[in-house]
Amino acid sequence: MNILVMGGTRFVGKPLVERLLAQGHSLTLFSRGRNPVPAGVEHLAGDRSSPEGLQPLAGRRFDVIVDSSGRTVEDSRAVVERTGAPSHRFVYVSSAGVYADSELWPLREDSPTDPQSRHSGKLDTETWLSAEKIPFTSFRPTYIVGPGNYNPVESWFFDRIVHGRPVPLPGDGSTITQLGHVKDLAAVMDRCIGVDAAANRIYNCSSSQGITFAGLVAAAARACGKDPAAVEIRSFDPAGLDKKARKAFPLRLAHFLTDITRVQSELAWTPAYDVERALADSYANDYAQRMPTSPDFSGDSALIG
Repeated sequence: MNILVMGGTRFVGKPLVERLLAQGHSLTLFSRGRNPVPAGVEHLAGDRSSPEGLQPLAGRRFDVIVDSSGRTVEDSRAVVERTGAPSHRFVYVSSAGVYADSELWPLREDSPTDPQSRHSGKLDTETWLSAEKIPFTSFRPTYIVGPGNYNPVESWFFDRIVHGRPVPLPGDGSTITQLGHVKDLAAVMDRCIGVDAAANRIYNCSSSQGITFAGLVAAAARACGKDPAAVEIRSFDPAGLDKKARKAFPLRLAHFLTDITRVQSELAWTPAYDVERALADSYANDYAQRMPTSPDFSGDSALIG
């Protein structure tokens, strides 16, 4: 198929492009050109943040459009206004952050959503794709980790463990979160293109189990080659902090766990990475190779003094 990938040279895009090329698809990448593009791939240089920057897309037609970087409905609409709707599928990376607070866990695709979420633009995009009758598949990952991650999810923990710093955790560390590996997300995005039943479907996509914050610290320590028992954990009171804020602490200060039964059943897909393997891969193939020598720990003072 003739596939347009918006981005494709960074975190999610790199393993996805590798898979799509291996499948024999004809690929066009639209990016600002700051990172290298694989051989055999057409590159359109532009910036999606402005109408002028999107002009290289004008008049082009594609079977599939993959958008992993769009944050608002305007982002994705601007692409389709120039290319027309894809003839086969619009593959979109949304976020499990669209869900509202809940007392029922894990969250399912039909769980209530939060129109005030900071990810509301992704929810609006899903609604727009459906209303416009553009065949789409949308994925709602929780936290994505792995080599090339520019969101400091796992590196925040690695920094403190490697440099012998105490790790701040809210409460007793029993809050449950959920990670997924970037290669698993790329694999299921690739797979959905060939599954007709995946059209007009939304899927949670992450690892199959959640993990407590304390368990995450232990797994991160093992990834770093450290004894978890030697890592000092300092508890802080999260009561005064926004539980969805990720500033001083990189994860939501509340449970964040989704049910991936639908994607496993309908796409016959199972994640290859559990949390242990995901963190080990990210450490060995990314963090250890760039080993930050002076991370910023100033935010810890607001949590543990």
